[in-house]
Amino acid sequence: ATGSESTLRQRSTVPKHTPPTDSNTAATEDAPKKVIKSVFTSAEKTNSLIALAGLTALAIVSRFYKINEPDEVVFDEVHFGKFASYYLRGSYFFDVHPPLAKMMLAAMGYFIGYDGHFLFDNIGDKYNDNNVPYIGLRALPAFLGAMTVPLVYMTMREAGFPILTCALAAFFVIFDNMLVTQTRLILLDSMLVFFMMCSIYSYVRFYKTRNNPFSLKWWSWMIATGISIALTTSVKMVGLFTVATIGVAVIWDLWELLDIRRRLTMQQFMNHFYARAIGLILIPVVVYLFWFYVHFAILINSGPGDDFMSTEFQETLKGNTMADGIYVKYGDNITIRHKDTSVYLHSHAHNYPLRYDDGRISSAGQQVTGYSHEDPNNLWQIYSDNVENTKIGNQVKDKDVIRLLHVATSSWLLAHDVASPTMTTNEEITTYSTNEDGSRFNETTFQIILESGGDKLRTMASNFKLLHQSTKVAIWTHSQKLPDWGFEQQEVNGNKNLVQKSNLWLSDNIEGKNASEIDQESSKAVKTRSFILKFLELQGKMISHNAGLTDSHPYQSSPIEWPFLVRGISFWTENETRKQIYLIGNPLGMWIAVASLAVIIGVSGADLLSRRRGFYPLNQDVQKRFYYATGFFFIGWIFHYIPFFLMGRALFLHHYMPALVFSYMVLAAVHGFIFIEGVDGPISDPGPETRPRQLQRAIVPVIAYATGIILMAIHLGSFLFFAPLSYGTSAPSVAGLARRKFLPQWDYHFAK
Repeated sequence: ATGSESTLRQRSTVPKHTPPTDSNTAATEDAPKKVIKSVFTSAEKTNSLIALAGLTALAIVSRFYKINEPDEVVFDEVHFGKFASYYLRGSYFFDVHPPLAKMMLAAMGYFIGYDGHFLFDNIGDKYNDNNVPYIGLRALPAFLGAMTVPLVYMTMREAGFPILTCALAAFFVIFDNMLVTQTRLILLDSMLVFFMMCSIYSYVRFYKTRNNPFSLKWWSWMIATGISIALTTSVKMVGLFTVATIGVAVIWDLWELLDIRRRLTMQQFMNHFYARAIGLILIPVVVYLFWFYVHFAILINSGPGDDFMSTEFQETLKGNTMADGIYVKYGDNITIRHKDTSVYLHSHAHNYPLRYDDGRISSAGQQVTGYSHEDPNNLWQIYSDNVENTKIGNQVKDKDVIRLLHVATSSWLLAHDVASPTMTTNEEITTYSTNEDGSRFNETTFQIILESGGDKLRTMASNFKLLHQSTKVAIWTHSQKLPDWGFEQQEVNGNKNLVQKSNLWLSDNIEGKNASEIDQESSKAVKTRSFILKFLELQGKMISHNAGLTDSHPYQSSPIEWPFLVRGISFWTENETRKQIYLIGNPLGMWIAVASLAVIIGVSGADLLSRRRGFYPLNQDVQKRFYYATGFFFIGWIFHYIPFFLMGRALFLHHYMPALVFSYMVLAAVHGFIFIEGVDGPISDPGPETRPRQLQRAIVPVIAYATGIILMAIHLGSFLFFAPLSYGTSAPSVAGLARRKFLPQWDYHFAK
């Protein structure tokens, strides 16, 4: 190398105690007197396209290899395949994730002639036996999983990295076992990662146009970024992590624009702010809402998700029983059913034992329980809160104070300050005979509080609480069964936690109403409700139910375990052939990626400390590339990983997939930082006020190629070693499984 190129072989081209010159604000004497439009030569562009094409072909092969195996339902295909079928049927269902990816699967099924007849009920159900075009359904996530690879490559390339670095990042993504397994099944993560990379790629392209603000190209890439982050969030709510990643970059960009040295007036700065608000906030919100509008437009029929929604929501669905609801009147004999557990409020001529097993004393009153079957002992007659019962024939309204008479035993429902059978903090619920004096009248009065269905009590449509007037407890039941003396029926007690959602009951039947009376009093017409109200209700349900997924699972894991692959997930097994699919990443590749993340922290810390003491170990352009590009990918890893530590729900290894892609991009960038000398530049588009910029060329020495090949060989070897568990197309022997058990927590099937 000669001339200015020879200086680029040094990591730093300035005296140790001299701050480096900013090449964007001052040109050197050797700088060309023209604006450079592209740093890459035509030969480099050709080589880059060849590398991109080859890597894309490898990605397609890795995802589509024997995609027909197994021809059975695998892991969460039981959920997302089922949801696609419900879309094709138009049957309403509930899921904690936004609708886009599931609608994409349904659209794929529609185009290949699938009618949604199969409901993916169990892992291991045969596709071919049920005439399910599962290969076509799997082809969509497989294709998008393959297309993630060129996006990774192009993102690295647009960020200014040499072909070798870009190829390394793409290669790591191609041959990661977790990414392969998860993207060749009927699952959502393929779409999530694809749209995430669309977002990152679009933002990098947008940032490169910063010298031409408000140009067509500038607007196009900003809007593309906004649409992409909306699509990411429309697949899963964790797409908000992508929003946060880009949001931090945008805030930093705006902070830089606010610098007085930029010579922008406040009006010009506000124009930048408003433009980004439109492109990166308003447009994404509109796109996100659009998919829910389509979701509601498709799911117009009653389905398995009805019970998750309010009465008002359910009444908008064709065939929902809420439309059959009739108004309840004083004097009616009704059945009362618990909303969460579906048991009836029940009583019978048997008493609580005077003394419980733990020595506590009860009232020995008549038992009130939760019973799961229809029975005459489920009937209760509604009375008003006065002895004369003057409201007979009037409709029961919200906030009315009522009494409930158990028809079969002629006794009043009663709550009092006696501990319940299984919960000492809750009150016992019993009954009080009508033959007794009226001294306990106040203990038999309850206020009915309607939570949905309007201001009048209706069968099926109204969810309500029964609030005891004297002791201020709500009638409640839970899944715990009573002992033999209670015939193993559910305990009913008085709950002091009045805001608990499981306090809700509904009336599902009125005794003695004939068909003509029901037809006269009910309205079977499907009702309408505003889109915004439906969206807000569904969004709230999604968030609350997602947070409530706290039940333990044998294959759940904690976030601290994911980068180190402490636990995997058993996706599928076949006893006859001893084949299995076990979700696990590429161990060697992931562990090396973790080391590269540590390098980022170490180098950043050392650079900051050195500069604090007046030493400038990094060339200005190398430093900028390290912080602005590699640092951006590192921030992506942070935002797609750390938030999981704050979640209380059950988590699994596949939640690490988006962060894993960022970690591989960081690994490739760190390799380039260590072994490649200098950077290619400038990479940003020139603008009308761009100063002359000096052409810089990164030098890729032989050692960079050698170490890159070694890394690829290690990664590929590890991938192939674990491939039988990733594809499930062959069954390793017991000895083979033992060799693949790097960690004792990897609980393979058929390992003995």
